Amino acid sequence: MKRRTRRRKNPGAYRERSYRRLHQAGLVASEVRLMETDLHILATAPVEDRALVVVTEVRRQLEEYIAENPVFLESLVPLPMDGDAPPPVRDMLRAAAIAGVGPMAAVAGVIAEAVGVALLRQGLDEVIVENGGDLFVGRNRKCRIGIYAGESVLSGRVGLLLQPGQMPCGVCTSSGSVGHSLSMGAADAVVVRAASTPLADAAATRLGNEVSPRPESIDRALAVARTIEGIAGVVIVSGDRLGAWGDVELVRL
Repeated sequence: MKRRTRRRKNPGAYRERSYRRLHQAGLVASEVRLMETDLHILATAPVEDRALVVVTEVRRQLEEYIAENPVFLESLVPLPMDGDAPPPVRDMLRAAAIAGVGPMAAVAGVIAEAVGVALLRQGLDEVIVENGGDLFVGRNRKCRIGIYAGESVLSGRVGLLLQPGQMPCGVCTSSGSVGHSLSMGAADAVVVRAASTPLADAAATRLGNEVSPRPESIDRALAVARTIEGIAGVVIVSGDRLGAWGDVELVRL
């Protein structure tokens, strides 16, 4: 089970994931890896074993569905809702339909949210699950999320400030210059916040596809963002330019 990919100019730097060294104070870091899934989890206690159980089950459901419905893996456009599909598949189909992309655009978000929700339900007070730059964030205090935007002069210099009442939520990123996931655009980072992490993931892909090297494309992408029901806010970084829309509070890092 793999998200559709294409080559990047510097894939090695992405695999290093140096941003994972920037921890939230007071939380314990855990790493969970299974096949293509590579999670960095910050929580109030170590969670490797509990998170691995959730990842294993979600991946099983997705892989079994893909084996019977291979178009789910390959489609770059929304697919019809399947009421008989397991919950992670339905969540991905729903997010893809809203954002106007293929369902695999939501795979990182659906896994991150499944793990985060499960850990919160098990009694943990705070959880952040990062899956390839896509985040499920559940904290009971203010939380700053830095924006990594590759070679942009703005990378690591600006972030989002989340208020307790905005969480749990998804904060997901798509990039045309960083990482291995498919993007048809040229943005260094398109960051989307939404109550649904799969939707934030799918919407980031859709909006990233709208950004070209032309400066006016940021405005065009933000106009598209206004039409995607369920997303709370968007930040776009492309070169030395930044655009934002919605309920997002930007902070200097």
